[in-house]
Amino acid sequence: MQAGLPFSRQLVYACGMTGWSIMINLISVILVYIYLPPSGSGIPPLITQAAVFGIFNVIAIVTAGGRLADAIYDPLIAQFSDRSRNPQGRRIPLMKKAVIPSFVFCFLVFVPLRYSESNLNIAWLVFTLVGFYMSSTTYIIPYNALLPELAHSAAAKMRLATWQSIGYVAGIAIASNAFNIAEHLQVNGLGGRIQSLQVTVCLLSALAAIFMAVTAYGIDERRYSVSRPSSVSLRRALRQTLGNRNFLLFVVADFSYFIALTIITSGLMYFITVLLQLPERIGNKLMITMVLLSLLFYPLVNLGADRLGKKKIMVGSLLLLAFIFLGVYELGHFPAEAETQIFCLVILSAIPMASLNILPNAVLADIIQKDSRESGGNKEAIYFAVRYFFVKIAQTIGIGMFSMFLLYGKDIGNDHGIRMNGILGFVLCFTAALVFSRFREEGSGPGSI
Repeated sequence: MQAGLPFSRQLVYACGMTGWSIMINLISVILVYIYLPPSGSGIPPLITQAAVFGIFNVIAIVTAGGRLADAIYDPLIAQFSDRSRNPQGRRIPLMKKAVIPSFVFCFLVFVPLRYSESNLNIAWLVFTLVGFYMSSTTYIIPYNALLPELAHSAAAKMRLATWQSIGYVAGIAIASNAFNIAEHLQVNGLGGRIQSLQVTVCLLSALAAIFMAVTAYGIDERRYSVSRPSSVSLRRALRQTLGNRNFLLFVVADFSYFIALTIITSGLMYFITVLLQLPERIGNKLMITMVLLSLLFYPLVNLGADRLGKKKIMVGSLLLLAFIFLGVYELGHFPAEAETQIFCLVILSAIPMASLNILPNAVLADIIQKDSRESGGNKEAIYFAVRYFFVKIAQTIGIGMFSMFLLYGKDIGNDHGIRMNGILGFVLCFTAALVFSRFREEGSGPGSI
């Protein structure tokens, strides 16, 4: 029996999620804002703003193409990791190789070849996005596959998933400083609007790479991990995972939720600057508020999952988040100050976000453990790869749908497209709750699967 993961190594493990979260949230929050800027943002158009076939933005097509290539790559890297016989471990060696490419491509996404509208920028964006997504996938798939291997009991999985979630929200908090840092740089004469954002992305993605390296070089996989190479072929492994009813329900609900989450992330700066006509820098205050408040609810989530089960907590959280999305549609119309409106929504969001940050990975770890026990196979990375395949497709659809809705209004006085995303978010979260309500929690305890 391998040694249990000590507290210090749990923190080291969480660092990897912090780094990945910084990078992925820089892409989510800034990408559309730079390449599809609202009027008055001070950012020049870099790619055509015209609609393709009347409904698609170029940015939606580009991000969809990048995510599709990445999604195809997911099961390949997962199978390579699961079947690896590297004496240093199945996961850590791959993670080490991914750190530097992830940093480089994350930065290059925001460095166009031309600082005016150009087709060269479209080609460059496709190349850099594919490079970033494939590099970050090479890190995050083995990283997540480590969770059920490092945590040897249901309680240990819940603890490690909690630290992983704290790492994720810490990454959100750090990435949310991007516009504040860029504004500070610009005020101090360190470049124009887009140049200051580029310097900021470089600094934050370098910090993210350091966090990712802390995990890759700070955990001895041979000492703490319980695993053995898989002998199952890729086709058979995919067939077995997709044939798992509980896993399918989990993935469908997760898919719907992540479309909604991507919409709210991509739209944050539009909600602030267009619907409420507030300065960009308030975005940082909002994210810090949500992160700190959600952390306060983490102990309650762990207690509730133990007493009531993970399923009830997740379904309730998805329903609450659905109704919070309806508030987005009415932003700017409530009889209250603009800052009060957005802070009230953020405070309410902290409650469901606390559980939805922790529980999905803990649920998936339980599913994997049950499958490994019954089938005798070790397909940890394949399960996470399939999950992240659908997460990435969901994020692509989320960015695409959000940007398509912007065709129907993205500026002050013409904001209908932005508001419609609130209705879409409600439908998606409500659907996720209905689907996950069919999930079967099994075992001796209410939180077991």
